[in-house]
Amino acid sequence: MKKKKKSSKKQSSESISLKLGFLIHSICSLSIAVGFYVAHSLYSINLVTHPSSTLRLISVIQCPIVILVYSVFRSNPEKCSYFKAVGRGILGIPIGALVHALGAIVLGAPVGIQYLSKTMHWSLLMSSLTFLPVACVYGASWIDWQRLFAHTKPNGSLEYMMCLPAHGAVIGAWFGAFPMPLDWERPWQEWPICVSYGAIAGYLIGMVASLCFQLVRRASHVKGE
Repeated sequence: MKKKKKSSKKQSSESISLKLGFLIHSICSLSIAVGFYVAHSLYSINLVTHPSSTLRLISVIQCPIVILVYSVFRSNPEKCSYFKAVGRGILGIPIGALVHALGAIVLGAPVGIQYLSKTMHWSLLMSSLTFLPVACVYGASWIDWQRLFAHTKPNGSLEYMMCLPAHGAVIGAWFGAFPMPLDWERPWQEWPICVSYGAIAGYLIGMVASLCFQLVRRASHVKGE
C-alpha cells in the first residue's frame, strides 16, 4: 500500500513536461499581470496608491487559477478527487495567510488597526504564491511539506515548480523590506508595497529557475542514457 502511494506521488511530481511546466507558470504569472491590469484599467488604482485594494484584486484573480491548475496534479489521484484537491486549496489559503501574517509581524511588520487590512491582503497574496500549490497537490501530508519547505529537497519537475517560486517569493519579500526603514520618503516604501513587489519579483525569478532546473535535469538524464 505504501509502495503504491509512493509511486503515485512520484508519478504526479515527475510527469510534467517542460512545455507543460512553462504553460502552468505562464498561466499563474499572467493571472498576476491581469490583476495589476484590472486594478489600473478598471479601478484606476495601483499598489502604491491603494495597496489593500490592489492586492485583493490580484488575489481574487490568482487564487482560483492556481487552485484549478494545481489540483489537476494532486498526489494519489485514485483516492483524492479533483474537487477534494480544490477544497484543500481553498482551505490552504487562510492557513497560509495566517502563517505569513504572524511571520511578518514577528519580523517587524507594523502592527495596528490602520495596518490590519494591508497585512491581511499581503498575507493572502503570499499564501497564493507559496502555500496554495502545495496544499492542492499534497494536502496535509506533513512529510511532503517538511521536505519541500524545511529541507528544500524537491523531487521531480512538479515539486521544483512549487518549491523554487515559493522560496523565491519569501526571499524576495525579505529583500523588498530593506528600503522600508530608509529615510528616502518615497510612497513605495510604505508597508507592504515594496515587500509585495519583492515577493512577486522573487516568485517570477523562482519560476524561471524551476524551468532551468528542469531543463538541466532533463539534459543530464538524456546525456546519462
